[in-house]
Amino acid sequence: MNKITGDCEGGCACGYVRYKIVSEPLIVHCCHCRQCQRQTGASFALNALFEASKVELLSGKVNEIMVPSPSGRGQKIARCPKCEVAIWSNYYMMGIKDLIRFIRVGTLDNPDLLAPDVHIYTESKQPWINLSAEDLVVKQFYDFDTTWTSDKLEIRQSLLAKVVDK
Repeated sequence: MNKITGDCEGGCACGYVRYKIVSEPLIVHCCHCRQCQRQTGASFALNALFEASKVELLSGKVNEIMVPSPSGRGQKIARCPKCEVAIWSNYYMMGIKDLIRFIRVGTLDNPDLLAPDVHIYTESKQPWINLSAEDLVVKQFYDFDTTWTSDKLEIRQSLLAKVVDK
């Protein structure tokens, strides 16, 4: 798993939105699904999952928009209202709604800090992307119990307990 020591900051391209993260990520996904490819205009999306309470908005505000997702439950994307860079998303398929933010790793001031823990939806990855034998790779989504560490699973369970509509 990735380790962040101390606070970590990031923001949008124009500098209007700035945020600070005060914990290490729960997990880092490299998602190769077609939806992420379409929404990012790239071959994959790199998202670090953090408890929303550990992400502090330092300046600016975000515009939140709902977009379709493969689960059918939707995804809320938080964008800078000025440069429209996507800062984070909330995916409702995980049952946690707004309690976990999927921070776009490229918006960190130092994105080198977070490498992917798992590559997901690799059945639709671009054929020229070669993953190593050391990479954790799943064709679609993973099983939480076998992929997340026990301490992160405890955090997830505590967040799920807060959600009325599971």
